Amino acid sequence: MQRVGILTGGGDSPGINAAIRAVVRFGYRHDVSTIGFLEGWQGPIEGLTRPLGPDDISGILHIGGTILGSSRTNPFKIEGGVERILGTLERNAIDFLVAIGGDDTLGVAHRLAEHGVKAIGIPQTIDNDIGMTDYAIGFSSALDVITDALDRLHTTAFSHHRVLVLEVMGRDAGWLSLMGGTAGGADIILIPEKAFKIERIHRQILHRQARKKHFSIIIVAEGAQPEGLDGQVLAEAEIDAFGHVRLGGVGQYLANQLAERMEIPVRVTNLAYLQRGGSPSPFDRILATRFGVAAIEFALEGRFDVMTAIHGTKIEPVRLEEALNTSRLVDSGLLYLVDLFD
Repeated sequence: MQRVGILTGGGDSPGINAAIRAVVRFGYRHDVSTIGFLEGWQGPIEGLTRPLGPDDISGILHIGGTILGSSRTNPFKIEGGVERILGTLERNAIDFLVAIGGDDTLGVAHRLAEHGVKAIGIPQTIDNDIGMTDYAIGFSSALDVITDALDRLHTTAFSHHRVLVLEVMGRDAGWLSLMGGTAGGADIILIPEKAFKIERIHRQILHRQARKKHFSIIIVAEGAQPEGLDGQVLAEAEIDAFGHVRLGGVGQYLANQLAERMEIPVRVTNLAYLQRGGSPSPFDRILATRFGVAAIEFALEGRFDVMTAIHGTKIEPVRLEEALNTSRLVDSGLLYLVDLFD
């Protein structure tokens, strides 16, 4: 019997537990036992383990977050981190790893291949910015939350004649803002791929007012950048273990700029962690289940240093190196949606 180790790293997304469940259940059917590593890459570094059998994953399909916990631990930034991982894998007789996460988590899995670790990645991030796959786990669920939030904001904006700004996640890619704004009927959509001008947004709002539209809804990705500003708007300057700064505040920046130019009230809502919370959508449950099954199938076929990816309706393996080196920004052919109803 083979043994698989599984971990979840980075920000959580609805659907992770569905993937864990699929790995355990499908692996069990094919004589593969599962050991869970807790708290992302911190787990194999510190030997934090949890056996996972069919009974342990019963009833978790609909639960958000991750039963294994998560962290943004980077073993390559910890002295002896890689060696400690190798020792943990040996002591627990792990034949291969399944890592569920975004670019950072999958990047560690890829680099560990140089040290003889056999790993398969499963992409999960609500930003949907992992290369070489149409969708990552979590995007669909977050999109549902954003669409619902926009529906709710419309009633208040209409009733009180206000400009309401909704800030959503999206560091480098504007999938959530673009698709959420389109589905939720936002009047103005701002994404990282296209810098915005305050004066142009002001004119758009005035144009709506001239047409007796006494409210406006703006959706903005956290990584969207105002023209003339040096860099993205930061919540704090501290850099994490993977070299990322924490974004946030572009919605308030935009509101402050508009408030100086307008008489009607401008208010901001930041969905923040609400986007990542709650139960996964049916799409994410199915996608995560298929990814988990595929991870075991790829391992039994001897395919490692790969990531599960969906292309159309097919689940296929793609090389981790290729996925990590391929940016997944909003397609240029979809940018027309930004100004579709301008």
